[in-house]
Amino acid sequence: MAANINPTVRRRRLGAELRRLRQASGLKSTEVAERLMISQPKISHLENGRRAISPRDVRDLCAVYGVSDQKAVDALIEMARESGTRGWWHAYGDIPQSVYIGLETDAASVHAYEPLVVPDLLQTPAYAHAVIEESIPRLTARQAAARLKVRLRRQHRIYDPAGPLRFRAVLDESVLRRAVGSPDIMREQLEHLNALGAEPNVTVQVLPFTGGAHPGLSGRFSLMRFADGPEAAVVHLERFTSDLYLEKPSDVRPYDVMYAHLQARALDPVSSRRFITDAVKWHVGAANRP
Repeated sequence: MAANINPTVRRRRLGAELRRLRQASGLKSTEVAERLMISQPKISHLENGRRAISPRDVRDLCAVYGVSDQKAVDALIEMARESGTRGWWHAYGDIPQSVYIGLETDAASVHAYEPLVVPDLLQTPAYAHAVIEESIPRLTARQAAARLKVRLRRQHRIYDPAGPLRFRAVLDESVLRRAVGSPDIMREQLEHLNALGAEPNVTVQVLPFTGGAHPGLSGRFSLMRFADGPEAAVVHLERFTSDLYLEKPSDVRPYDVMYAHLQARALDPVSSRRFITDAVKWHVGAANRP
């Protein structure tokens, strides 16, 4: 089996195909659940890619949906087998956000709003290490090292020659002002941020304090889009103990509108780079003040 198989994405794509087959059959999820004597929430979880699906479940669902093409059934069963594998990040132990990492690995683009710290994919190793150690209480050295390795490997998507991730970030000014680690770490991080912002697939915009109240005051979020089509999108809302994923177009659309407003309120990329350069000087000056 190929080492680059992404089980999260396999589940999502398999779920989408099963939803399409159910809708084509004219059956409601409650009717399918009744015929198979399972709960309706299980059908929803399978179609949303939130849980692994067994080859037997695929076979039974295809029978209910009247799928007669055995090659199509076999292909779906193979996807179910692949969705039960473990992603590369599991080699580092119990890493939170495994669902998110799987989605991020397959995303064509990510639009992120960050009010607190530099987004994970744009962090330097030193800055990432400081964020991980200082923001998660009672984390062991081994756990911190594992999370750092995973975070740095995730950043490969930015430079992937086969298809670099298109990453857009709107950063609140507090991201630039918050002293994470030492002044040297902040200087390196902000200079790295400017360097990445010059890459063709990365856009960084800063939302200054002078921008006043704005839609992003409700908190951080990221909007991931996939090559499957314009409706293939997921909004990720990160929380300390659990994450929330929104996939319905009616749920995704408000965040799409919110992000457009944030981009419009933020400085343009060129002005943002100058603003970040000024923030570097601010941190250097703070380090020299008694």
